[in-house]
Amino acid sequence: MAKVAIIYYSQTGTTHLLAKAIEEGAKAAGAETRLLKVKETAPDELWGSNPVWKQHIEETSDIAEATNDDLEWADAIIFGSPTRYGLPAAQIKQFIDQTGALWAKGALTNKIGSSFTTTATLHGGQEATILALNTAFYHWGMIIVSPGYVEPSQFESGNPYGASFTSNNGKLDPDQVAITAAKLQGRRVAEIAAKFKGA
Repeated sequence: MAKVAIIYYSQTGTTHLLAKAIEEGAKAAGAETRLLKVKETAPDELWGSNPVWKQHIEETSDIAEATNDDLEWADAIIFGSPTRYGLPAAQIKQFIDQTGALWAKGALTNKIGSSFTTTATLHGGQEATILALNTAFYHWGMIIVSPGYVEPSQFESGNPYGASFTSNNGKLDPDQVAITAAKLQGRRVAEIAAKFKGA
């Protein structure tokens, strides 16, 4: 059985909903999972003055914050982030930047990695964000698993790099197409991690 860590940052909840669908897919494949968020680093006065942002923080207060121990525990790591100018959010980047000790001792080598994202607008940098997240996996010596076009549903979602969704500036929750893609990604990562682990 593979151990899968789904580690994400979400400001208003869209990325969180995709993360939950990915976890569901991984569990369906028999994986043991940890759904984890990264630390919110924005000042309290910033998120506290935004009702949607504040509500999401309060609603997900029971979700544990990811640590380096979670990365060591996992056979597969799936990162999720909203897009910020075609790049991952600073919050998840800060988490990645604190993994130097793991990298130095090769603790993440040969694990499975995968990424997903959300954007506010169409063509907002989804592929660029996923590729930027995957760059850390290259440095860690991990094996990247994408959802690809392995099932007919992927031709509808149109993103072989990783699950993604456009929220229309937070007005829309992930639709069934995005949820299906996210579940596929979670399942595929868990299945391949289990095969690799058992090889």
